Amino acid sequence: MHKIKILLIEDDELACELIYNFLTECSFEVTPLFTATDGISYIRNNPVDIVILDLNLPDFDGFEVLKHIRQHSTVPIIITSAYSDTQSKLFAFKFGANDYMVKPIDLKELEARIWVQLNKNNNIQNTHKELFSRKGDTIYFEGKALYLTAIEFEIFSILLDNANQTVHRDTLVEQLSSISSHRSLDNHIKNIRKKIGDSGNKAKYLKTEYGIGYSLTI
Repeated sequence: MHKIKILLIEDDELACELIYNFLTECSFEVTPLFTATDGISYIRNNPVDIVILDLNLPDFDGFEVLKHIRQHSTVPIIITSAYSDTQSKLFAFKFGANDYMVKPIDLKELEARIWVQLNKNNNIQNTHKELFSRKGDTIYFEGKALYLTAIEFEIFSILLDNANQTVHRDTLVEQLSSISSHRSLDNHIKNIRKKIGDSGNKAKYLKTEYGIGYSLTI
């Protein structure tokens, strides 16, 4: 049986010990690390199922860790932070966080949120096989090839990798060098919708989160 591997990046020794002991008792395999540098190095070389990331780290902040992980992985990330302000939460979600918990955290609630993310990620993978698949430079929808332009393929690939999560418009524009503006991005999204038979007003799959970005809901 696969044992769930959790990477815990937390510089507060007491908080780290409490979380480590609790999650270990819940039968998770937990790797505790105390710096951003060690966390980035570890995830580059080791498979993990979920990351618990503190924002306040001694070498550089957790936002940078979050952005770095998202360049290479879609692993679920739960932020734990003393910052309760809306701006910090928005930045975290913009950079790819899946969940955000304000300290002090309830350990039983943390366990519940871990399972939510793990189950969601498993459902995404299973649904990908049924609805969408990607082979080489072609994306298939319900077994049929979608004839996408190069930039449409890039956009769809990012949304597919982050299925059921909102991808911020700024993130898409920043990652896609050939897109110069939000308006250009919106036009490409409109074209993709047409190719999957999705109505803009009542989109079933490619939904607009107004003022934030887009999500591929499957």
